[in-house]
Amino acid sequence: MISRIKNKIRRLFKRKDKQLVFLNSSQYWDDRYKTGGNSGAGSYGRLAQFKSEVLNDFVSNHGINSVVEYGCGDGAQLELATYPEYVGFDISPKSVEICKQRFPNRKHYQFFETSDLYDKEHSFELSLSLDVIYHLIEDEVFDAYMKRLFASSRKYVIIYSNNVDKIFGSKHVKGRKFTQWVDEFEKNWELDKTIENSYPYDPADPNNTSHSDFFIFKRVT
Repeated sequence: MISRIKNKIRRLFKRKDKQLVFLNSSQYWDDRYKTGGNSGAGSYGRLAQFKSEVLNDFVSNHGINSVVEYGCGDGAQLELATYPEYVGFDISPKSVEICKQRFPNRKHYQFFETSDLYDKEHSFELSLSLDVIYHLIEDEVFDAYMKRLFASSRKYVIIYSNNVDKIFGSKHVKGRKFTQWVDEFEKNWELDKTIENSYPYDPADPNNTSHSDFFIFKRVT
């Protein structure tokens, strides 16, 4: 009996240790990767396949040669990509380390921390944000992220996210109607196309469905 009680206590503390405390967006994601977590269900399985098909087709059909992504995560989604040239940024140093180890032989792929300076940052043909915006809880972080996302591309920006102002149950999730921000602050860009998710969110199957859709923006001036 005593042995069973001790084992139960150990299991409880073990589960508690795995629960991440949310202080801010940067801290949460770095701690998540450091403790063996990943980029989430959206970067795996059929959702990852859906995203890669849309993105690879776009890159091929539009003759895109250079891609930058803000929020490269653990690189799982990138495994399915066919980009001629790619630079990935992330707020998590651990994420950057994971990606560098994951793609040692792809010489045309580079990874940097968000705080790093990159002298060719504004020269890309396509800028990506995949399942990131609704994780930017702080308004000032969201604003800075969006400005950098659009400033980095000469031609296109693709955002994969929900587009609604909504508070979710998790502290690290906050829905934003980001198209309103684009309309207000990025007058040189227009929404060219939306692609609805092939697997819209189903609460009975949260790991294989998503709130996110594709929003493709094109520079007009």
